[in-house]
Amino acid sequence: MIQFGTDGWRAIIADTFTFDNLRLVTQAVANSLQKARTSDKPLEVVVGYDTRFLSDRFASEVACVLAANGIIAWLTRTDAPTPAISYNVKAKNADAGIIITASHNPPRYNGFKLKANYGGSATAEQCALVEQELARMERDGEHPHIMNYDEAIQKDLIRRFDPSWVYYQHLSEIIDLDKISRAELNIVADAMWGSGRGAFPGILSRTRSHITEIRAVLNPGFGGIHPEPILRYLNDLVAAVQRVQADVGLATDGDADRIGAIDGMGNFIDPHHIFALTLRHLVENKNQRGDIVKTVSTTLMIDALAQKYGLKLHETPVGFNYIADLMMNNDVLIGGEESGGISIRGHIPEGDGILMGLMLLEIMAYADAPLHEIVADLQKQFGPAHYARLDVRLARQVPKKQMVQMLVDGAPSHINGEAVQEVDTLDGVKYKVTDGGWLLIRPSGTEPVLRIYAEAHTPQAVKAMLQVGSAMGDTIMSSASAGSDT
Repeated sequence: MIQFGTDGWRAIIADTFTFDNLRLVTQAVANSLQKARTSDKPLEVVVGYDTRFLSDRFASEVACVLAANGIIAWLTRTDAPTPAISYNVKAKNADAGIIITASHNPPRYNGFKLKANYGGSATAEQCALVEQELARMERDGEHPHIMNYDEAIQKDLIRRFDPSWVYYQHLSEIIDLDKISRAELNIVADAMWGSGRGAFPGILSRTRSHITEIRAVLNPGFGGIHPEPILRYLNDLVAAVQRVQADVGLATDGDADRIGAIDGMGNFIDPHHIFALTLRHLVENKNQRGDIVKTVSTTLMIDALAQKYGLKLHETPVGFNYIADLMMNNDVLIGGEESGGISIRGHIPEGDGILMGLMLLEIMAYADAPLHEIVADLQKQFGPAHYARLDVRLARQVPKKQMVQMLVDGAPSHINGEAVQEVDTLDGVKYKVTDGGWLLIRPSGTEPVLRIYAEAHTPQAVKAMLQVGSAMGDTIMSSASAGSDT
């Protein structure tokens, strides 16, 4: 019932995500930390949570289980952005972090993110140890330990704290807040009802920026939307930008580790452009160099920038954990993915929507130009590039390995009139065509869904490529069904 993905465990509240299961997972984490400890120093874990239904209660329960195991739990006083909590894991020299959040998932979900001592997601090996402990506990009939909250407070095993200001201070050392202040930007900050609420006003409170915050009150139902900063969920932000004639709108997801933006004209600025703009800014305006990491589903504008600047480019499967591995072991300037998780050198190896929102403000301040003009210049130099994604729900689950092989075997010779010159299987199947465009089809390993991505020089070409991808999915399902019938 409890399986860890690339960033912890997510499930539906009151179905699988229950207090009983949460206690089991926390006990398994406590056991794995105790077995891996290398000194007599008391173990410490930072515990935080988002704005979802019961997240505060779930987090308190986690802290009580840790306390019962003799582990000091640093429990946040209120909901906080995931990157703020993660940064505090490193700042406090803690052994791990646990964050109760389901990030951008629908309101009925909650989750358990496990962070390593460096502030990024726990490694696959660390997650595997937790799953092994869960299996052993079930086999041995071991039950979680739990301490009364008041007793844990009295014994100093639960310590309440505010993660914000240490994190804000760190960001002020990365971002030129004075430069942003001088630009006197008119900003709308959209927390999407999530734990990023208050972050931009808090960090920019001593600047001459004018900030309007929307969707920043506690609303565990997220106003009936998914708290994901993509265009379909940002109508309120577009309206607010136009209403106050803002220079930019910044949107963070449910736990503020992803970013999306709206320019002053009401156009959506997707993470591909934010990633590319940041890379160009770091190199050209801040004279920084280093490796670049991007996932297989991220824009080719990054490739073009890397080639222009003579920087080494790494391409990984989808998932920030792959980016984090390279950031910790190489001199990486920036790493990011198409979903909006991006980080830079000098920060923790964790996607951070707050950091990237501030970086976008810094880019605008340096350029002294409207955001739509900055994006147009990027497209002129390194585009044109247009992108879209389509999720297709399948009638039934087909093993991912089988689907990938069928997609390779059925590779078309041409897509939208362009010859397919390469078939890449790093993550799913990516068909690269002669004019630089690409079509990526990624079967989910956990649910009957095909994720289809495309990038091309025109919106019309992107639409045509997505249609090809969808048709290929239909063909695969027909073939798989025929195979199972025989």
